[in-house]
Amino acid sequence: MKVDMHVHTCYSEDATLSLETIMETCRRRGLDGVAITDHNTIAGALALKEIAPWPTTCQPAPVLARPGDKPFLVIVGEEIDTTKGEILGFFLKEEIPGGLTPKEAMARIREQRGLVGVPHPLDRLRRSAMGRIALLDILDELDFLEGFNSRVTFPSDNRKAQTLAQAQGLPITAGSDAHTAYEIGRAYVEMPPFNGQEDFLESLAQGKIVGHLTPLWIHIVTTWARLRAKLG
Repeated sequence: MKVDMHVHTCYSEDATLSLETIMETCRRRGLDGVAITDHNTIAGALALKEIAPWPTTCQPAPVLARPGDKPFLVIVGEEIDTTKGEILGFFLKEEIPGGLTPKEAMARIREQRGLVGVPHPLDRLRRSAMGRIALLDILDELDFLEGFNSRVTFPSDNRKAQTLAQAQGLPITAGSDAHTAYEIGRAYVEMPPFNGQEDFLESLAQGKIVGHLTPLWIHIVTTWARLRAKLG
């Protein structure tokens, strides 16, 4: 199965993606699932998971699946702003607030039996990236590391993350970090089917990364979306 493991919905202030757009785009591009990783919220992920596979708005409302639709995997995730950079939580049931230390955020994820990772860990241009020093402080406690992020500017930053994960024996995720429809599916993992967090890591360890970097102009769209949200 093909899973894009880093996608934002319109529940993130810097993203423009409605739930319907996500599903339609995934269908067209042959994806079997996504991890929804909005900033400091799981509302979008829960909405996409709990309503029918083909929602029509960005609000949770009952919608029937279309005949012939195959099951679609939605991992409830969150990209959490910590005092040392962003943390990823997968298979969450409760929202985790931003502003915690990495250790505190990780503990909140573990309390839910969720899995802990770090997105775009060595992206030298991203202020929200954790960076090597802070990452090494928690590396032994991670379940996975994002080894390919389509929004990374320098390919070597992704390669360094993969090398670090392999040296540590950590499974590697890949995600588009999509904030627009254009980006969905630009990176994903091809992996055996799994039933939940219990066998996710085993399946991920057998996965194959497929990824393409996103053009730099896409960051202008994100900046505009964030500015528009602040202006109301």
